[in-house]
Amino acid sequence: MTPTITAFKASPDRGRGLARDMRVRWAFEEVGQPYEVRLLTFAEMKEPAHLALHPFGQIPTYEDSELALFESGAIILHVAQQHAGLLPDDADGRARATNWMFAALNTVEPPILELQTAMFAERDRSWFAERLALIHDQIRVRLGQLSQRLGEADWLDGHFSAGDLMMVSVLQRLGSSGLVAEFPNLAAYVARAEARPAYRRAFDAQYAVFLAASAG
Repeated sequence: MTPTITAFKASPDRGRGLARDMRVRWAFEEVGQPYEVRLLTFAEMKEPAHLALHPFGQIPTYEDSELALFESGAIILHVAQQHAGLLPDDADGRARATNWMFAALNTVEPPILELQTAMFAERDRSWFAERLALIHDQIRVRLGQLSQRLGEADWLDGHFSAGDLMMVSVLQRLGSSGLVAEFPNLAAYVARAEARPAYRRAFDAQYAVFLAASAG
């Protein structure tokens, strides 16, 4: 059975590859496995059929035979464990790659999401400028630490892994903020990942959905 994932029928990221199904698409492309996509409207995401798959009414979800998963990190880890290409062969290497996945989601991403929330919902507040500066400083601390660890290496721990896939996906959410550009090795790291053929295939697939929605 070909796995099926869910994605936005009309993504709020306007084709920039930031919706979380992009991470899962990229993982499938890296391991060379086919997948199907079921597109959902925002209304359909709140209906019982989808809530049975994702109790929080979000995307993506993953279905394969009797297995259903939600949360992009859990889905990518499952795909990486089932197919070669995203985790090292040795047990310690696999553990380190998994470690970087959790670091991306639990340590690096939270202040980035806080920035997105502030930019979207708090621009009209009198204290917005002060809050924005504080969030930027928090992000710079994390980026500085990550930059120091990466150093001159191409990837976080030897070869490209699910840890890099997740970390780059998180860093991309900084978009045009200019924060990643302050750390040249991180900017090069993101560009290197975005140049991977698997990433380009995943991006093109998601962008095609955006074009179709725009045309409709």
